[in-house]
Amino acid sequence: MPNFDRLNKVLVLEGEPDHVPFYELFADTEIMEAITGDSVPEINLTDGKVNIDAVVTYVRVTVKFYKKLGYDYVPIFIPGFLPRNNVLFADDTAERASAKRRWQDENRGIIKTVEDIDQYQWPDPNKVQESYLALYEFVKSILPDGMKIVANTPGGVLENVMWLMGAVPFFKALYSDPRLIRQLFEKVGKLISFCCGLASEGEIVGAVALGDDMGYKGGLMISPETLRKYVFPWQKRCVEEVHKHGKPFILHSCGDLKAIMDDLIDYVGIDAKHSYEDSSYPVIEYKKRYGDRIAILGGVDMDKLSRMPNKDFQAYVQKILFECAPGGGYCLGCGNSVANYVKLENYLTMLETGRKYGKYPLRIGDPL
Repeated sequence: MPNFDRLNKVLVLEGEPDHVPFYELFADTEIMEAITGDSVPEINLTDGKVNIDAVVTYVRVTVKFYKKLGYDYVPIFIPGFLPRNNVLFADDTAERASAKRRWQDENRGIIKTVEDIDQYQWPDPNKVQESYLALYEFVKSILPDGMKIVANTPGGVLENVMWLMGAVPFFKALYSDPRLIRQLFEKVGKLISFCCGLASEGEIVGAVALGDDMGYKGGLMISPETLRKYVFPWQKRCVEEVHKHGKPFILHSCGDLKAIMDDLIDYVGIDAKHSYEDSSYPVIEYKKRYGDRIAILGGVDMDKLSRMPNKDFQAYVQKILFECAPGGGYCLGCGNSVANYVKLENYLTMLETGRKYGKYPLRIGDPL
């Protein structure tokens, strides 16, 4: 049965719960459709237009999916997305393909000057609040007993700035136009921290998650000094807004972040970290390094979820579980998200391995 206290015990490092919880940032609609049998409508948030009926259907299926698979929470994204048209599209080659796969155009942005900041149609905080409260009340009316919401921000502080400017123009402006950079971070930081505070007030919200990718396999996107100057102060404000209401704060960030983990833990104040990759920043290593200071979430490698033979995959998941779960402070889950290209058999095997071997006290060394 779902019980958010189980997940909360992990997030606040209060020792071992009854069994290892599951955690994901989100699941692609194609995976949710395959599990629930329900159809999920396409929701494109980059243009700023939202179909309410589509959102209601999406939320219903999301709740059904997470309840059915044994999660203790439902992830809900806070409204407040920043419309942009610098998005590229291509055919999706996944077995369970979406209509189109989209990503950011790294060479082109919609904000190029300080004047563009003033002319951009920034979300009205009152309307963001109105939309969120309506969504919150709807989720509350259908949320199963024992579950809570993990509220996800509409992107991160660094992410939204880079999305609005385009990565290449952003990197150039760090040197050529610090005034533009500073003012845009202020605009974005105020919006994201507002969303964090807004979501944290809800009684059925158990935690808040910020997705803010800051690195690659080889290290950080920008220098630690630049992150400390522009990004961390706003992330810290986000954490403070969440902690003000007694809720844990989860950071999802791709990339090898070892150079800034002390900043994120000691200055920013995160309670948990999500997103790991075996080839560069494996979850087992991060659990050993930081597991006594923050919760470690997920980490089952996306490549292995997608391509490893199932018979080998079972033993791989068991190793992660037995390395990371003793003492608590760990949730089992994907290294990034339940993407539509993962092998469904492997994803379900991951969860089944967690159910079978994740009960405390762990049966270390039991054969599969």
